[in-house]
Parts: sequence; C-alpha cells; structure tokens
Amino acid sequence: MAFTARSEPTRTAILTEARRLLAEKGYQGTTIRAVAAAAGVDPSMVMRYYGNKEGLFGAAVDLDLHVPDATGWPRDEIGARLARHFVARWEGELSDELIQLLLRSATTNSAAVEQLHAVFGGQVLWFVQQVVGADTPEVTRRASMLATQVLGVALCRYVLALPPVVAMDADTLVAMLAPVIQHYLTGDLTAAV
Repeated sequence: MAFTARSEPTRTAILTEARRLLAEKGYQGTTIRAVAAAAGVDPSMVMRYYGNKEGLFGAAVDLDLHVPDATGWPRDEIGARLARHFVARWEGELSDELIQLLLRSATTNSAAVEQLHAVFGGQVLWFVQQVVGADTPEVTRRASMLATQVLGVALCRYVLALPPVVAMDADTLVAMLAPVIQHYLTGDLTAAV
C-alpha cells in the first residue's frame, strides 16, 4: 500500500504507541484497540496501515542495527570496533527501545523470533560477509556465533538485568565483548578455545 505524506503523522503516532504498549504489556497484552485508543485513532486506521496485529508488530520492531561498513578496518580491531558499535546501539547515541522490545517479545512470540531471524540473518550476515570476504557456510557459522554472543549479552543486560552484567560500565562491557567477537569473526572456529 502506498502511503501519502498526509498519513505520516497518523502512522507515526500508531507506531509510537504500539512500541510503548508492547514495551509495557508485551505482545499478548497489546491489542489493536488499545494502540488505536492511545494514538487517538479508530482501530480501522491501524488495520488499514498495518493489516493485523502481526503486521503492526513487524512495523513496530523493524530494527536497524546500523551495522557499520567494515571495509578498511584493521583486521585486529574488528572485534573491538564492533563491540563498541553494539554497546552504542544498545545504550549510547544510537539507542532506542526496539532492541529491548524485540528481545522481550521473542521469549514468547514467534513473530518476534522471525523478526530477529530477519535482522540478524540480514544485517549481521552482511557484516560477516564483509569480514570473511565470501558467502560460504563459514560466513553463516561465524554470523550465528556472533549473534549468540550479542543477543546473549543484550538479553542478560537489558531484559533479565543480571546484576553483574548491568553493573559493568560501557567500556568494561566493550573490553569483555571484543575478544570474543574478534574470535568469532576472525579466529579458528574449528579449534577448541
């Protein structure tokens, strides 16, 4: 469906309220009617723009990791630079509520799981392809291991709020993540660590 500039404020209000309600109540507790009421529109408008609850959810958690282009990065600095990028994306100048919202929702909702697959399968895989320089099974393996580390830390720090992980300042978190990310991107994955 093509949207007009005139519909932009309404669509923005709907997505803003959908994100807020999803963060507060989760997927199951958020309804089309509640989103519409919070946005000050009729529920039919939500349906018109997003089709159904799954479509609204997909639009609300359309997550861009802003993964940088690694072309020209020194090979031995890739882990540190990417770790710093992810921490900035989670809680720095690039942060927003979408990562937490998606992680919270993925524990109970298959649409959120599909969204995570799309985000990491597209954006993270693209980054790893730059580093490895080819599209091979090795790229998929490295991207998958990178995703386990990044998602695991994000889940423990921002959703589960494990005290030792939450207590780390950003620089310490980057220092802890960097060598693991470096290994997953450039190390020998066939050797025991």
